[in-house]
Amino acid sequence: MGIVDRGLVFLGEEGGECASACFHGACALSGGRWLVGFRASPKKSDAFPQRVLVTWSDDEGKTWSRPAEPWAGQAVSGVPGAWRAGQPTALGGRRVAMVLYWVDASDSRRPFFNEQTEGLLDSRIFLALSEDAGQTWDAPRLLDTSPFTMPTPITGPILRLPSGEWALQFETNKPYFDTSVWHHQSVLMYSADEGRTWPEFAVVAADPEARTFYWDQRPGVLADGSILDLFWTFDRRTAVYWNIHARSSTDNGRTWSGLWDTGVPGQPAPPVSLADGRIVMPYVDRQRTPVIKLRVSPDGGRTWPESTESVLDDRLRRSQEGGKSSMQDAWTEMAAFSVGLPTTVRLPDGDVLIVYYAGPKTDHTGIYWVRLRP
Repeated sequence: MGIVDRGLVFLGEEGGECASACFHGACALSGGRWLVGFRASPKKSDAFPQRVLVTWSDDEGKTWSRPAEPWAGQAVSGVPGAWRAGQPTALGGRRVAMVLYWVDASDSRRPFFNEQTEGLLDSRIFLALSEDAGQTWDAPRLLDTSPFTMPTPITGPILRLPSGEWALQFETNKPYFDTSVWHHQSVLMYSADEGRTWPEFAVVAADPEARTFYWDQRPGVLADGSILDLFWTFDRRTAVYWNIHARSSTDNGRTWSGLWDTGVPGQPAPPVSLADGRIVMPYVDRQRTPVIKLRVSPDGGRTWPESTESVLDDRLRRSQEGGKSSMQDAWTEMAAFSVGLPTTVRLPDGDVLIVYYAGPKTDHTGIYWVRLRP
């Protein structure tokens, strides 16, 4: 894999209302448009104010439209809320689906994560559709994720499955003031009617002992129709990140293989199949300084030889890791990151587009892209 081009999607003014740009998603439409949604806020760690902006490029990333804010804040059962993330999926032609991550905005003094309880601000999932390549959108609809009534942050865009179904991906957190043990789960929920109803679900990964957290699931539908899901894996007992773990499914996510250790340290992006059957995995290696890297697997994701490794972005030459002894320390560390969350898009010509956020400071980051060719 080689880098053939790179560029900038968006960079706000330092100290401005959009200084922190992150929590993004991207897709490529059949007509050639690249569409990106991202969260913009004055500071990364502040829950408010925040909003989701949408921009696009019709010239393969050379220029981008002025970011638009399609959706104002919305209330749920009388509770005001704000949008924290937006993840688009190309549906064919000019149609696009955007899953939106809603959070409770009723008290701007509350931090997103409650360090005393490990609870999260109330989080819901909405869906909006566009028929004109993202220029206009319908009103977001609240999705019923029952029986998951706790906060449900999205972990990526809707997946279009070989069965014709859509899969909604999220993870489970605890209500803000809940003092019980946090039982984290990575979940896929299914719709056979283009998002109108979601009657089925599968728990992809969960530790019944609540010790191992399979965070930030990154599923990808491969060329053979199987799903490979990758996890940023955290041991809460020792406050140590393990290597990226993985599991696969050959029945649209209903059942899963056992988990395996990929041997690669870090935080993964969704995997992408190449035409020759190899699989590409970008990831963030945070062992020393945060570096966005890439590895290639020749055997369905079982192994990722170090000899295939390449560096995509190493602009930050200082560590952003702190001493960790608890879950609270891990969240504090995450809040300080200024490089991360690579996401992947397979382009029509077989190239791979990788979109990520990066910047010199926690509260001043932009959205960047790299184009790779096999």
